[in-house]
Amino acid sequence: MTPKLFDRAVFAARQKSAAAKGENVLLQIVAEELTGRLALIKRTFAAPCVIGPDPEYFIRRLNFATATAIEVQANDTLPFERTRHDAIFSLLDLHAVNDVPGYLAQIARALKPDGLFIACLFAGETLTELRQSWYAAETAALGGVTPRVAPMIDVRELGGLLQRAGLALPVADIDRHVVRHADPLSLMREVKSLGLSNCLSERSRKPVTRGLLLNAAQHFAERFSDGDRRTRAIIELAWATAWSPHKSQQKPLKPGSARMRLSDILKP
Repeated sequence: MTPKLFDRAVFAARQKSAAAKGENVLLQIVAEELTGRLALIKRTFAAPCVIGPDPEYFIRRLNFATATAIEVQANDTLPFERTRHDAIFSLLDLHAVNDVPGYLAQIARALKPDGLFIACLFAGETLTELRQSWYAAETAALGGVTPRVAPMIDVRELGGLLQRAGLALPVADIDRHVVRHADPLSLMREVKSLGLSNCLSERSRKPVTRGLLLNAAQHFAERFSDGDRRTRAIIELAWATAWSPHKSQQKPLKPGSARMRLSDILKP
C-alpha cells in the first residue's frame, strides 16, 4: 500500500483558494518556460489536457483552441479516458502526489500514441533554507522536529519513473531560481498565499508559537541574507518530458550494433 505522505485533500483545497486570487509570479514563470519549450517542439495539439492549480490560466497562455482542464485533485486519481489526449501537461502538482508511479501510469494510458507529456514540479533544493531554519528552531526549543517542508523528488529519478510508466524518450532537467524577500516572514507569507504551506499528513496540528516562528525567522535571516539584508531562497523547478510510444520514434541501438569501437575513436 502506498504511504500517504501528503494530505491531498488539504493540498487541493489550498491550491483552489490560491487560484481564486488570480495570476501570480509562480504561474507566470511556469507558463513562460512551458511556452518556450513547446516552441521547440513545433507541433500543434488537437486534444491537450492541462492539470494544475489553475489549468484555465495555462490554457489561455498556451493559446489552446480546445483543451481539457483538470484542477488539482483531492487524491491521486485522475479523471481520464484511455488514449484521449495528444498532450498532457502536469503543472505544479506532481511534487505532492503520494503514488507517483501510479499517477504517471494513468497519464501514459490517457495519451494517444506519440502523445506528449510534460510535467513541472518542485524538486531538488527547493526551500532548503526554510527547512534548515525550522529544523534549527525546533531542535533548540523542543529537542526535536516535526515535518514542515516536504521532501523533493530527485531529478535523476524522473527518467526512470517515466520509463516505468511506459513512456518513451524521457528527458528531465532543473530550472533554478533564487528568490529574494525583504525578510523571512515575507517569504513564509508568500508560500502560504500560493497554497504551498505544509500539507504533509504527519504535520503537527498545534499552532506555531510566536517564539518558535521568530526563532526560525532569525535563523533564516542570519544565514541566508545578502549584503542589503534581503533574504534569499532557492526554488528548483524540475521539468520532465516524455512521449507515448510510437513506431515512428527513434529506437536505441541494439548492443553490439555500433560500427566503430570506442577504443578506435580515442586513439591518438
